[in-house]
Amino acid sequence: SPAAKAAMPTSGPGSSAAARAARRRGAPVPGSTRSRGFTLVELLVVVAVVALASAAVTLAVRDPEARTLEREAARLAVLLEAARAEARAAGLAVAWVPAGPQDGAAARPDGAEDFRFVGLPASLNLPGRWLEPGTQAQVVGAREVMLGPEPLIGAQRIALARGSQRIVVATDGLEPFAVEPGGPAPAGSVP
Repeated sequence: SPAAKAAMPTSGPGSSAAARAARRRGAPVPGSTRSRGFTLVELLVVVAVVALASAAVTLAVRDPEARTLEREAARLAVLLEAARAEARAAGLAVAWVPAGPQDGAAARPDGAEDFRFVGLPASLNLPGRWLEPGTQAQVVGAREVMLGPEPLIGAQRIALARGSQRIVVATDGLEPFAVEPGGPAPAGSVP
Protein backbone atom coordinates (compact mmCIF):
# COMPACT_ATOMS: atom_id res chain seq x y z
CA SER A 1 0.00 0.00 0.00
CA PRO A 2 1.15 3.56 -0.59
CA ALA A 3 1.01 4.48 3.10
CA ALA A 4 3.31 1.62 3.98
CA LYS A 5 5.83 2.68 1.34
CA ALA A 6 5.93 6.23 2.75
CA ALA A 7 6.77 4.92 6.23
CA MET A 8 9.33 2.44 4.98
CA PRO A 9 12.88 3.50 5.79
CA THR A 10 15.45 3.81 3.04
CA SER A 11 19.20 3.73 3.21
CA GLY A 12 19.64 7.48 2.44
CA PRO A 13 20.82 9.90 5.15
CA GLY A 14 18.01 11.63 6.98
CA SER A 15 15.37 9.04 6.08
CA SER A 16 15.00 7.58 9.57
CA ALA A 17 12.13 8.54 11.85
CA ALA A 18 14.59 10.38 14.14
CA ALA A 19 15.92 12.39 11.20
CA ARG A 20 12.39 13.34 10.08
CA ALA A 21 11.53 14.43 13.61
CA ALA A 22 14.75 16.48 13.88
CA ARG A 23 13.95 18.16 10.57
CA ARG A 24 10.50 19.15 11.85
CA ARG A 25 12.03 20.69 14.98
CA GLY A 26 14.63 22.64 12.87
CA ALA A 27 17.57 20.78 14.43
CA PRO A 28 20.47 19.54 12.27
CA VAL A 29 19.92 16.13 10.77
CA PRO A 30 22.58 13.62 11.85
CA GLY A 31 24.67 12.35 8.95
CA SER A 32 23.58 15.06 6.50
CA THR A 33 25.77 17.78 5.04
CA ARG A 34 23.81 20.97 4.85
CA SER A 35 25.36 24.11 3.21
CA ARG A 36 25.47 26.95 5.77
CA GLY A 37 27.16 29.89 3.95
CA PHE A 38 29.93 32.12 5.35
CA THR A 39 30.29 33.21 8.95
CA LEU A 40 30.92 36.82 9.89
CA VAL A 41 34.50 36.00 10.94
CA GLU A 42 35.24 34.43 7.57
CA LEU A 43 33.91 37.49 5.77
CA LEU A 44 35.98 39.83 7.97
CA VAL A 45 39.13 37.82 7.23
CA VAL A 46 38.49 38.11 3.48
CA VAL A 47 37.92 41.88 3.76
CA ALA A 48 41.15 42.29 5.77
CA VAL A 49 43.16 40.33 3.20
CA VAL A 50 41.76 42.45 0.36
CA ALA A 51 42.57 45.66 2.27
CA LEU A 52 46.17 44.55 2.91
CA ALA A 53 46.65 43.55 -0.71
CA SER A 54 45.36 46.87 -2.01
CA ALA A 55 47.59 48.78 0.44
CA ALA A 56 50.63 46.81 -0.73
CA VAL A 57 49.81 47.55 -4.36
CA THR A 58 49.36 51.26 -3.59
CA LEU A 59 52.78 51.45 -1.92
CA ALA A 60 54.44 49.49 -4.71
CA VAL A 61 53.07 51.79 -7.41
CA ARG A 62 54.30 55.09 -5.97
CA ASP A 63 54.86 58.08 -8.19
CA PRO A 64 58.47 58.07 -9.46
CA GLU A 65 58.53 61.88 -9.19
CA ALA A 66 57.72 61.62 -5.48
CA ARG A 67 60.51 59.08 -4.89
CA THR A 68 63.02 61.20 -6.80
CA LEU A 69 62.00 64.31 -4.88
CA GLU A 70 62.32 62.51 -1.52
CA ARG A 71 65.83 61.38 -2.48
CA GLU A 72 66.81 64.92 -3.54
CA ALA A 73 65.43 66.36 -0.28
CA ALA A 74 67.31 63.87 1.89
CA ARG A 75 70.54 64.55 -0.03
CA LEU A 76 70.08 68.32 0.31
CA ALA A 77 69.55 68.00 4.07
CA VAL A 78 72.85 66.10 4.38
CA LEU A 79 74.72 68.62 2.20
CA LEU A 80 73.35 71.56 4.23
CA GLU A 81 74.41 69.93 7.50
CA ALA A 82 77.91 69.21 6.14
CA ALA A 83 78.30 72.84 5.04
CA ARG A 84 76.87 74.08 8.36
CA ALA A 85 79.38 71.99 10.31
CA GLU A 86 82.27 73.27 8.18
CA ALA A 87 81.09 76.89 8.60
CA ARG A 88 81.09 76.52 12.39
CA ALA A 89 84.40 74.66 12.52
CA ALA A 90 86.23 77.15 10.28
CA GLY A 91 84.37 80.27 11.49
CA LEU A 92 83.22 81.10 7.95
CA ALA A 93 80.09 82.94 6.85
CA VAL A 94 78.47 80.38 4.54
CA ALA A 95 75.24 80.54 2.56
CA TRP A 96 73.42 78.09 0.29
CA VAL A 97 72.02 79.78 -2.82
CA PRO A 98 69.76 78.00 -5.32
CA ALA A 99 69.81 78.93 -8.99
CA GLY A 100 66.40 80.51 -9.39
CA PRO A 101 64.22 81.16 -12.41
CA GLN A 102 65.87 84.56 -12.73
CA ASP A 103 69.13 82.68 -13.42
CA GLY A 104 67.62 81.01 -16.47
CA ALA A 105 67.05 77.63 -14.80
CA ALA A 106 65.30 76.23 -17.85
CA ALA A 107 68.00 77.42 -20.25
CA ARG A 108 71.12 76.64 -18.18
CA PRO A 109 73.81 74.89 -20.20
CA ASP A 110 75.06 71.47 -19.20
CA GLY A 111 77.55 71.73 -16.35
CA ALA A 112 75.95 74.89 -14.88
CA GLU A 113 75.23 74.69 -11.15
CA ASP A 114 71.73 74.21 -9.79
CA PHE A 115 72.84 75.60 -6.42
CA ARG A 116 76.05 76.71 -4.73
CA PHE A 117 77.63 77.06 -1.32
CA VAL A 118 78.96 80.61 -1.02
CA GLY A 119 81.83 81.12 1.43
CA LEU A 120 83.19 77.56 1.57
CA PRO A 121 86.65 76.75 0.25
CA ALA A 122 86.61 75.13 -3.18
CA SER A 123 88.73 72.28 -1.79
CA LEU A 124 85.60 70.86 -0.09
CA ASN A 125 84.19 70.17 -3.54
CA LEU A 126 80.52 69.97 -2.47
CA PRO A 127 78.16 69.18 -5.37
CA GLY A 128 76.19 71.92 -7.05
CA ARG A 129 73.85 69.81 -9.20
CA TRP A 130 70.69 67.87 -8.51
CA LEU A 131 70.78 64.13 -9.06
CA GLU A 132 67.90 64.42 -11.54
CA PRO A 133 67.40 67.35 -13.93
CA GLY A 134 64.12 69.18 -13.43
CA THR A 135 64.36 69.55 -9.66
CA GLN A 136 63.87 73.14 -8.53
CA ALA A 137 64.42 74.82 -5.16
CA GLN A 138 63.22 78.01 -3.55
CA VAL A 139 64.18 79.37 -0.15
CA VAL A 140 60.94 80.30 1.61
CA GLY A 141 60.98 83.98 2.61
CA ALA A 142 64.58 84.69 1.54
CA ARG A 143 67.00 84.39 -1.36
CA GLU A 144 69.56 82.21 0.44
CA VAL A 145 70.00 79.95 3.46
CA MET A 146 72.52 81.17 6.04
CA LEU A 147 74.54 78.27 7.48
CA GLY A 148 77.04 79.88 9.81
CA PRO A 149 79.44 80.67 11.40
CA GLU A 150 77.11 81.07 14.39
CA PRO A 151 75.99 77.79 15.94
CA LEU A 152 72.42 79.11 16.20
CA ILE A 153 70.81 80.12 12.94
CA GLY A 154 67.26 81.27 12.32
CA ALA A 155 64.48 78.95 11.26
CA GLN A 156 64.81 78.31 7.53
CA ARG A 157 62.81 76.38 4.93
CA ILE A 158 63.57 75.27 1.39
CA ALA A 159 60.75 74.11 -0.89
CA LEU A 160 61.81 71.59 -3.52
CA ALA A 161 59.61 70.97 -6.54
CA ARG A 162 59.64 68.38 -9.26
CA GLY A 163 56.76 68.20 -11.70
CA SER A 164 53.56 68.38 -9.69
CA GLN A 165 55.21 67.34 -6.39
CA ARG A 166 56.62 69.55 -3.64
CA ILE A 167 58.52 68.80 -0.42
CA VAL A 168 60.14 70.97 2.26
CA VAL A 169 63.57 70.72 3.89
CA ALA A 170 63.71 72.80 7.06
CA THR A 171 65.40 73.59 10.37
CA ASP A 172 64.23 75.50 13.41
CA GLY A 173 67.76 76.85 13.83
CA LEU A 174 68.78 74.39 16.56
CA GLU A 175 67.95 71.02 15.03
CA PRO A 176 69.64 69.70 11.88
CA PHE A 177 68.07 70.27 8.48
CA ALA A 178 65.54 67.53 7.77
CA VAL A 179 62.75 66.68 5.39
CA GLU A 180 59.46 67.79 6.91
CA PRO A 181 57.15 64.87 7.70
CA GLY A 182 54.39 64.04 5.30
CA GLY A 183 56.44 63.39 2.19
CA PRO A 184 55.82 65.00 -1.18
CA ALA A 185 52.62 66.99 -1.60
CA PRO A 186 50.88 68.24 -4.72
CA ALA A 187 52.15 71.58 -5.99
CA GLY A 188 50.47 74.56 -4.37
CA SER A 189 49.92 72.86 -0.99
CA VAL A 190 53.34 73.77 0.49
CA PRO A 191 54.01 77.44 1.30
